Amino acid sequence: MTDQPASNTDLPLRTLVRLAIPAVLIGVVSALVLWALDEVSALVDDGVWTNLPKALGIDGSSGWWIFGVLTLTGLAVGLVVRFVPGHGGPDTATTELMAPPLRLGVLPSLIVVTVLGLAGGVSLGPENPIIAINAALLVALMARLWPRIPSNLIILITGAGTIGALFGTPVAAALVFTGIVAALKTGGALWDRLFLPLVAAGAGSITMTLLDHPTFLVPMPAYTTIQPVDLLSGLIIGVVATAIGLVAVFLFPLVHRFFHRIGNPVLYITLGGAVLGVLGAIGGPITLFKGLAQMSELVQGRAEFSGWQLLGIVAVKVVALVVAASAGFRGGRIFPAVFIGSAVGVLANAVVPSVPLAVAVGCGILGLTLAIARDGWVALFVAAAVTGSAAMLPLLCLIVLPTWLMVSRAPLMLIPAAEPPVADKPSPSPTSA
Repeated sequence: MTDQPASNTDLPLRTLVRLAIPAVLIGVVSALVLWALDEVSALVDDGVWTNLPKALGIDGSSGWWIFGVLTLTGLAVGLVVRFVPGHGGPDTATTELMAPPLRLGVLPSLIVVTVLGLAGGVSLGPENPIIAINAALLVALMARLWPRIPSNLIILITGAGTIGALFGTPVAAALVFTGIVAALKTGGALWDRLFLPLVAAGAGSITMTLLDHPTFLVPMPAYTTIQPVDLLSGLIIGVVATAIGLVAVFLFPLVHRFFHRIGNPVLYITLGGAVLGVLGAIGGPITLFKGLAQMSELVQGRAEFSGWQLLGIVAVKVVALVVAASAGFRGGRIFPAVFIGSAVGVLANAVVPSVPLAVAVGCGILGLTLAIARDGWVALFVAAAVTGSAAMLPLLCLIVLPTWLMVSRAPLMLIPAAEPPVADKPSPSPTSA
């Protein structure tokens, strides 16, 4: 996650305390917008995948229904991108988590294509679009309520609040933003610069907890004691998972170029939906959607899958992630990467049952997430959050070293693009509010 906006975070103590109130508001609003987006997507999801097939007397998990829904989802997204004002926002293949705020006029089309993708089974998460939506809304809102707060600080706090809401804990935002604020080189104590993002992240995560938002924690056998052999097992699994992720990273620009050469988004996004439909028909419902609920289903129901089936799930989901991210759908890549990593871990545990499940899943997630997101803090946090084991942390901190060396010189999973449609009037940049 590079190219983050700069921030005036080296502020006097009195100013930090005064800014805590808007930071809490930003965190709460960020969580509420995410919750609303999830709820609308869940309603559409339930209608398309459960109620409609039931009313028609059709099996909603059949291959032809999966193919039809994803193809029509691609067509619908393509029509919005082609004809609706705002054009669905910038292609998320070209954007990172933190970016300049979009114009408000872009948001309706971005919200529509995001809901369509989440509900239609596309293998992308909500993280990139929801951060873009929240940043645009809150920059505009804060410009009216607290006009002296710099827009770049609002973007930083909004990103933290949204990440806290997405992952259900402010710890995720603290880890991510430690790297961001350290890169700003503004001087001052690190915790002074983290104060406002942490306030927003805490408010966002508490709000989502009160709304009973699902978490990353997956029930699995407890892992309490590290054995020497676990380090070797974890290293092998982490390296293999990282290599799989890097294959996706290297294929990404080639597949993106293939789809976008078609030119017309109605055609290439519909084609992308059709390809995802074929993949979904092959891999089954467990390979659809962003992957959070499907990860829990896979880990807890692992005995129902053979090794070959698990290998197929990994292969299908990797291709689905690359296609979905390349073909013009709007969404993030971290959530499906976490699912793929967990599937690699479950496969490793199936092949070598003596490897503890938590070690296999945690190291698989670490390697895949690191390759796709290129952020060691996110990879470490998600791997630890899914396994829920404090004993995993020392192991993961060692496994991340060779896996980071693998990804540190590899290209980012990002396509260079023209300037996005940013907000017309950035907020002023005073030193206090």
